[in-house]
Order: sequence, then structure tokens, then C-alpha cells
Amino acid sequence: MRILVAMLALVVTLAAADIRLYLKDGGTQRVREYEVLADRVRYYSTERGDWEEIPLELVDLKKTKAVQAQVEADKKRDAAESAEEDRAEEEAAKEVASVPKEVGVYWVRSTGLQALKPAEMKVNTSKKRQILKVMSPLPLVPGKATVEIDGTASEVHVPPGRPEFYLRVETEEPFAIVKLTPEKKVRIVERVAIIPVTNEYMEDRTPVEMFRRQVGEGLFKLWPQKPMDPGEYAIIQYDDGKVKLQVWDFAIANPPLEGVRPDGKLEKPRKK
Repeated sequence: MRILVAMLALVVTLAAADIRLYLKDGGTQRVREYEVLADRVRYYSTERGDWEEIPLELVDLKKTKAVQAQVEADKKRDAAESAEEDRAEEEAAKEVASVPKEVGVYWVRSTGLQALKPAEMKVNTSKKRQILKVMSPLPLVPGKATVEIDGTASEVHVPPGRPEFYLRVETEEPFAIVKLTPEKKVRIVERVAIIPVTNEYMEDRTPVEMFRRQVGEGLFKLWPQKPMDPGEYAIIQYDDGKVKLQVWDFAIANPPLEGVRPDGKLEKPRKK
């Protein structure tokens, strides 16, 4: 009996807490704290601001403890999630601060950021091939043309999945992730149809669905909505209707190609 009384005398004290004391008739009492004393429960009523007592037989102590335990577990979970979010925000802020001030694309790697080298593009028509100046439109004759990058494979290889990139821009032209089309000894960025008389440009490219978030002035974070299939890709900034582009190319290889260095570039074969 003494043991039972000692157990019932356990004090449940949660300073400044809002506890619900459940009664067997279905009612509740809002209390700051309570204690079980033999055959009664003593509690501090938050509604009346005073200590009161109620017979123990009227209190659903099991439900009171179970609900309060769940409330406390929820609070701990919420606090842990909040702390995790704070840590993630801190890490994200550090990452953003580490992005160079120069215009360009920066691949987010576990070891830090890696800048992607801008690609040199060429416009290929049925008559001639011209170097496309960075973000500078070219006059083209009516017909069809392709905007190309030399070589069938990028030097930078990104692991499969949903890679993340930072893009720092200087102008307000739109940007996108696009899939390139390897053809002979080049990769096609887009196909262009030049309309006769008006000389309007109709540009056709293969965009990848992506998420984007502005994280600073002229600074965006972008990543694909779905895991990317193996292939050749690029991040481009463009001005539709003017064949005006900047391109940063990369490849998704699955499985990763042999001879890929830790920085994502292909190793050059040693001379024998």
C-alpha cells in the first residue's frame, strides 16, 4: 500500500506548461501542473490562477499522461526539425556566399563548387560555319542552321541524379537546362529556321524541366525536376529570336566513364 501511495504521489511538474487534465465524464481542466496525492489530484488551474483539488476517481489519469506524453514528443520532434532547418539554412547561406562574383555556372559538388567553362559555339548553315560570339546575334541568310559545340562529349562529367548548379548572370535574359544532340563530330545546342523576307529566327531546343530559385542579386540556383538520363547537356542563357546564347556544357554518364578525374574531367591518355 505504501508503495502504491508513493507511486501515486509522483509529482508531474512542467513549468509554464499548458496541460489538459482529462476527466472520466469527458470534461477537461486546463492546468499548469498537477500532482497525485493518495485519493485526490491537486492542480494549478490556468483558468482561475489558483490551486484546486479533485477526487482521483474522477480523473482519467491514463489518458492525461498518454496525451501529455504525445504532446511532449511532438514538441521534441518539432524542435529537432526546427534545429535541422536552421542548420540547413546556415549551410545554404554559406554555400551562396561561396559562389564567385564572376558571371558563370557553378556545379555544386560534395567537395565544393566547380566552375563550368563557357563553350565556344558555331553556327552551321548549308553554306558556311561561323563562330557565334558570346551573347551577340549573328546575321543569317534565310534557310536552316544549327548552333553547335565542337566534339561529341563534354570534358565535365556529372554523376547521375539531380545535380544542382548556381548561375550568376549579368543580364535579364532567360536561362534553361537543355539536352544536346550529338551528331557526327559536334553537339547541337539548337536548330534555327530563318524565315524568308522577315529574316525572323525560330529556335528549337530540348529543354529539361527544372526548378529555379533566386538566392541573391543576379544569382540563381537551378536543378532538374527529375533524375537526368545519361547524355550531353548544357545550361544556356538565351534571347529568343536573335540566336543569342551563352552555353556551359556538361555530361551525365551512367555508369561513370573510365578515366574520369575527381574534378569531373576526362583524363588525357598517356603517350606511349
